[in-house]
Amino acid sequence: MPGPRVITLGCRLNTLESEIIRSQADNAELDDTIIVNTCAVTAQAERQARQTIRRLRRDNPEVQIIVTGCAAQLKPEEFASMKEVDRVIGNSEKMIGGHLSGHSDTNIDVSDIMDVTSAIDVPVISGFENRTRAFVQVQQGCDHRCTFCIIPFARGPNRSVSPEHIIKQVQTLTENGHVEVVLTGVDVSSFGQDDEKLPTLGMLARTILDRVDALKRLRITSLDPAFVDDDILHLLADEERFMPHLHLSLQAADDMILKRMKRRHTRSSAIDLVNRVRTARPDVVFGADLIAGFPTETDEMFENTLKAVNEMGLTYLHIFPYSERPDTPAGKMPGVHNATITKRAKYLREAGDLALHKYLKSKEGKAVEVLVEKNCTGHTQHFTPVDLMFDAPIGSIVDVNVIAINEEKGRLIAGLAA
Repeated sequence: MPGPRVITLGCRLNTLESEIIRSQADNAELDDTIIVNTCAVTAQAERQARQTIRRLRRDNPEVQIIVTGCAAQLKPEEFASMKEVDRVIGNSEKMIGGHLSGHSDTNIDVSDIMDVTSAIDVPVISGFENRTRAFVQVQQGCDHRCTFCIIPFARGPNRSVSPEHIIKQVQTLTENGHVEVVLTGVDVSSFGQDDEKLPTLGMLARTILDRVDALKRLRITSLDPAFVDDDILHLLADEERFMPHLHLSLQAADDMILKRMKRRHTRSSAIDLVNRVRTARPDVVFGADLIAGFPTETDEMFENTLKAVNEMGLTYLHIFPYSERPDTPAGKMPGVHNATITKRAKYLREAGDLALHKYLKSKEGKAVEVLVEKNCTGHTQHFTPVDLMFDAPIGSIVDVNVIAINEEKGRLIAGLAA
């Protein structure tokens, strides 16, 4: 096996951190090593991690397997006890190169992440493998305690990365050919809230665009509807390089369920946010995370969430059937029958499919701008995937005409603009 190999499970933040791990593992010359960066957002994610590790060992009997990430942080002893695993390192440790190659009397190198009080200025990386889009971490951890979520205990408290370090990372990425950057973290909306001297997330985004002229597109990952600062709205209104696509960590649109989730927004405040954003940028497209079948959810409560897809004009939905975690407050609440959860998730997906179809049809025959990626594919400013009917340099931004839509895959088909 030539050099270290990193397997990424889970979120965009893990994708970024895996690039950092890969760079550090290369520097440490960790040949014949596989590093598994795990996820713990659901119990199923943990099961997938264990299955992946067992498969990797079957296929690679002679390599060293190091396990890290959120599942490893939460359950280090459980992963260390697997016969397939050689070492387990924590979420803080994986960002510090010496821990990857370190040796100790135990195969567990995991500290208490809840004791971490400041962000690590992670190593600046030159680029992302096989990507035109790059991710930049702006904060780590989360101070909120949603009743269904275990991630704060895997990631620790909210810690903002220094703006100068963030800008340096963006500059390095653009110098190495990336024209689009996505600001990411565990709870990006909380950037700056741990230190009154820091700017808001929107102010940070504007500073990045002001100081990095080579950056053509800037996006932000999932935003908490309870806190989208006015600076983000101002950016949407007057900065063309700030992309008109926002993904909301909505989870539900019924007030009682939101209260039981311990979310910080209400149905009406989320609708008000969407309306204010559209006033600033009428063409903005929204995505949203929604959980189907949260404990105690009645048919009426579910209908409130289902109706919000149309009321809020949501286009890109990520639907999560509720997955019980016994170690969370929600796990102790009266559950919804599995068949009902499955049915409700199906209804939400169908509503999302209809909304996406309507949006894609609205683009037929229109001119759009596409960032070209590999295999003649790309994404518009609104993050709509596009299949291109012509060759263009990867990393270029081209004007195209939409000639058809691919219903099955939810993609636009486009030709070169005249």
